[in-house]
Amino acid sequence: MAITLRSRREIELMRRAGAVVADVLSKLQEIAGPGVTTSQLDRVALQMSADAGAEPLFKGVSSPHARIPFPGAICASVNEQVVHGIPSANVKLKNGDILSIDFGTRVDGYCGDAAVTVGIGEISEDKRRLMDITKHALDIAIEMAAPAVKWSQIAAEMQHYVESAGFSVVKDFVGHGIGKQMHEEPRVPNFVSDELLANDIVLTKGMVIAVEPMVNIGTDGVRTLKNEWTVVTKDRKCSAHFEHTIAIMENGCEVLTAKR
Repeated sequence: MAITLRSRREIELMRRAGAVVADVLSKLQEIAGPGVTTSQLDRVALQMSADAGAEPLFKGVSSPHARIPFPGAICASVNEQVVHGIPSANVKLKNGDILSIDFGTRVDGYCGDAAVTVGIGEISEDKRRLMDITKHALDIAIEMAAPAVKWSQIAAEMQHYVESAGFSVVKDFVGHGIGKQMHEEPRVPNFVSDELLANDIVLTKGMVIAVEPMVNIGTDGVRTLKNEWTVVTKDRKCSAHFEHTIAIMENGCEVLTAKR
């Protein structure tokens, strides 16, 4: 497993990409509301990327499991959709929905990637709690990430926190290294497995990773829809997704996709 450590200059370039991601996600959260379609949000993300001189990472990405490349600049996943929701003029947000928006860009050759889940209008207490728990799982990782820390320690804390709240950590999708490409080594799970314990990641200064807990109200089981992209919960209960790109620094970590 070859993990590339980034120089101060490279991290600065990734910070620029992260700033575009943060601006776009902030704007989309403002716009998202009852009656808005996910294709409208996608158009805003495309325009803001063009204005910033940034390349959207997701649009046109291919997958061995899908016959067509991903058509959107954002992943827009509503309610039971876990990830890879395709933006559509036919998907109109409704009061009580939750929407997970995942977005990434490349600026000057370096990438940033983040996700947020937002409530549409008035949402139920269960959905609000799901969002809060998922965001805090990400916060736990950010607080703990520092040189010499084993990722299994962080993953264990994230998993324990989520499961103690009565929710489930999605195990089919994990975070990842990030740099010149959106997906680089290492794989960064939000749970502990035999595979992780056998090949643990020791965080090192210069390592840049995208940490992205996905949490379900019900079981952790997921399946892919017929469009070959969108992943939903098997029990059709809601899911939430939060993500940041973080750089391991001398005394902790820096969130490169935080709004400034």
